[in-house]
Amino acid sequence: MAPPRAPRPTSADDLLNRLGLLTAQARERAEFQQARVELAEALQRRMLPAALPNVPGLRTAARYAPARHGLDIGGDWYDGFPLPGGALGFSLGDVQGHDVEAAAFMGQVRIGLRAVAASAADPGEVLSRANDLLLSVDCDLFATCSFLRFDPGSWALESARAGHVPAVWATVDGEYGISLDAGGVPLGMLAGAVYPVTRRRLTKAGAFVLLTDGVVEGPTFPIDEGLDRVARVVREGAGAEPGELAAAVMEVADSTGHADDAAVLVLCHDATGGPPQEAPTGPCG
Repeated sequence: MAPPRAPRPTSADDLLNRLGLLTAQARERAEFQQARVELAEALQRRMLPAALPNVPGLRTAARYAPARHGLDIGGDWYDGFPLPGGALGFSLGDVQGHDVEAAAFMGQVRIGLRAVAASAADPGEVLSRANDLLLSVDCDLFATCSFLRFDPGSWALESARAGHVPAVWATVDGEYGISLDAGGVPLGMLAGAVYPVTRRRLTKAGAFVLLTDGVVEGPTFPIDEGLDRVARVVREGAGAEPGELAAAVMEVADSTGHADDAAVLVLCHDATGGPPQEAPTGPCG
């Protein structure tokens, strides 16, 4: 039996033509991916509020930063809006997944929270009703979230969280900590989920900070270390303007080498100005 014939040598022109074709295909895929990233980032920023509400004694600010390498954009949000009766509602969260689909779902979650908050009794009911609403649209994505309700009449801050990173707080006299309040499952995962509410009365001036995991967690940076670093930043900046404090907290994200979006929402508050009515149920009293 004769040995198999050797393959015919490929000419230099053939190799160059094949290389040019592969290069063109790679460029086309890269341009398509870049277009999706740019669309996701534009959609993301367009859906974030242009301004946050303030009332006498409460000053607010927020910051958002896309993923460091521009691949995991879409899904983080912050929001603030007035509620019936003069209270203010604030939300911050993170949609599972990235790209255009996550950015679009983020918009649905944010608007859904606004819609149910207008008639809900407290942040726990806001999250519970928003959870059922998201399940009704039959989407595969889910979202972690924290929701706050501030009442300027009683100087009370109510909070609930759905599988989200804990908040960080500090007072101007040097007290600070991480609010490991009880929470529920992320939104869009389990029908009938319950979300406990934590109530605080802000008897001391200070700051209350919500953030997403992109601020405190990186590829080789554990979330506990990130939270501790943010807590120290908030302690040092509890008396600063909210924009300055939000920027300082966001610098922690830069140090983690975050591969995800990052968002921060800061509430800087004065003291109640009167004698405490009840013992506070949280560390901000």
